[in-house]
Amino acid sequence: MIAIIRIVGEVNVSGDIADALSRLRLRKKYSAVLLPETTELKKLLKKIRNHVSYGEIKTETLAKLLAARARPLEKGKKIDAKKILTEIEKKPLSELGLKPFFRLHPPRGGIDSKKHSGVGKGVLGENKKINELIERML
Repeated sequence: MIAIIRIVGEVNVSGDIADALSRLRLRKKYSAVLLPETTELKKLLKKIRNHVSYGEIKTETLAKLLAARARPLEKGKKIDAKKILTEIEKKPLSELGLKPFFRLHPPRGGIDSKKHSGVGKGVLGENKKINELIERML
């Protein structure tokens, strides 16, 4: 499962990239989605890598994300995070009764650098420390 977080805002984004982000339901800054890893997704991530941060999400981080930020499709319904965690690999979030995106806080401690100015710097593109970033944004 790949977690994708929109880092760059909505100003001065070209039309095709804005359309791709909208289709992924990453319409606002600091919103996140969970998607299965496919070849089509890899091609799309290559296109939008200068606007998002993405990487493989661990089960522990996924459990924290579901408990803290998952919202039901219908108001007033309760969320069973443990049940959803077991079924998330088989079904999309909308079939499990959750909104297909997560609204996150800006990262506590800030973002050191958005751009890849050197090896291992920046959060844009493929991020090996995506789990740490998500935990700081909960």
